[in-house]
Amino acid sequence: MKGGKLLNVSCSTISFLDKKLTNAQLCQMWKNINWYQIEKRVNKLQTRITKAVLQNKWNLVKRLQYLLTHSYFAKLLAVRRVTQNKGKRTSGIDGEKWLSSASKMKAVLSLTGKRYKAKPLKRVFINKPGKTKKRPLGIPTMYDRAIQSLYSLALEPVAEIKSDLRSFGFRKHRSTKDACQQIFLCLSKKTSAQWILEGDIRGCFDNINHQWLLTNIPIDKAILTQFLKAGFIYKRHLNPTKAGTPQGGIISPILANMTLDGIEKMLLVKYPKKGKNSKKVNFIRYADDFIVTANSKETAGEIKDEVVAFLKERGLELSDDKTFITNINEGFDFLGWNFRKYKGKLLIKPSKKSIKRFTETISQTITEGMAWSQKVLISKLNPIIRGWSNYHNSVVSSDTFQKLDHIIWELLWKWAKRRHPNKSKDWIVNKYWNRSTSRRWNFRTEINELLLLSTTRIYRHIPLKLQMNTFLDKDYFHERQNKLSYRKVYSI
Repeated sequence: MKGGKLLNVSCSTISFLDKKLTNAQLCQMWKNINWYQIEKRVNKLQTRITKAVLQNKWNLVKRLQYLLTHSYFAKLLAVRRVTQNKGKRTSGIDGEKWLSSASKMKAVLSLTGKRYKAKPLKRVFINKPGKTKKRPLGIPTMYDRAIQSLYSLALEPVAEIKSDLRSFGFRKHRSTKDACQQIFLCLSKKTSAQWILEGDIRGCFDNINHQWLLTNIPIDKAILTQFLKAGFIYKRHLNPTKAGTPQGGIISPILANMTLDGIEKMLLVKYPKKGKNSKKVNFIRYADDFIVTANSKETAGEIKDEVVAFLKERGLELSDDKTFITNINEGFDFLGWNFRKYKGKLLIKPSKKSIKRFTETISQTITEGMAWSQKVLISKLNPIIRGWSNYHNSVVSSDTFQKLDHIIWELLWKWAKRRHPNKSKDWIVNKYWNRSTSRRWNFRTEINELLLLSTTRIYRHIPLKLQMNTFLDKDYFHERQNKLSYRKVYSI
């Protein structure tokens, strides 16, 4: 059965045939799917939902969402999403995984929200970066993840319209670099705001009020209730979920974003940007972390009180340990960067915490690779170096890159000396470091070479047009993504 023919077969017809299909036939069906056409069909429905929201036709939105969640194409896309992400090999409490093509196709044919009953989550704890405290994670079953993915496809268009303009976390075609660029635009001028409220929400995913979600999220209430009230199993005991959304759930980031959307609009009404008495209030948020600029410390304090009242209605509160009011001349950290003015000039650099975490990762990898060959060690280090340098290649990072190159060289020298304690320095240099036309010290083999952070090109990030919608302005985002991909390839 070819991909083009499969698209013309209705879901009900395939469900009827399901009992007669062998694993080989199901496998062939999955492999022959035309994913470009699938995404095109689903995206077309999402665009219709977006337009209906803009026109405030909520009955039409509801009908289109029903059409999407019962669509065979959307079910294919939902299963594909949960079987291709990082958690595809992590099972829920039922131990089930969809690793084969036949199992994926079977899942598509069985996926339905009719009489849906969510299974409890599997509770695990993961380490927080640089901390001894662990974060609780709720892992749904593969089937529950697929249902969440299916309904998130219907909710995404609504969330995009309702989102704050300067909200960048868990949204298509938006990134931390876009948030960084907006902060630069808000703080870089001599007349820009001097005070910043750094906000962090305590246990955002774990404490969102369920009643608020059920009242305000435009999605099938019965399905949403199942997502929220599934409970979790820990040490063989079933525990109820009285608040929050599971951090391992696919739909949870969208629910969290929609819960926090509205802060920017609220501040804009109370503190208009135009006029002589403008208090220079700007709001930038990434997931549950945000900053608000202000012209004075007193204004920043007032804004904090406004945000606290906004969050209280949703069952949330600010973390006292991570919420500060800071002057731009002292600087603040946000998303792995340090923002600070030096003699009136705003410079954005990699934060000390980010640098420390990177050097610890490199050091740990080299220590673990004491018995590895040089080729294997290089293959382990290069992705770490490439990822970190690409993340920081749009800020003031040149000096930091050079310092880190020296630190990595020292760690590699210790690695080499420990492997050959009885050899001379010249022997070690000739074995592991080779001269090239541009550099003397190149940690390389005949096949591969260790990347240098200092060779990374520094680019100014392409500003995002905030008014653009991912479902209505596809040409703009496609062109922008091509430019960003080109830079990413040639940055190191």
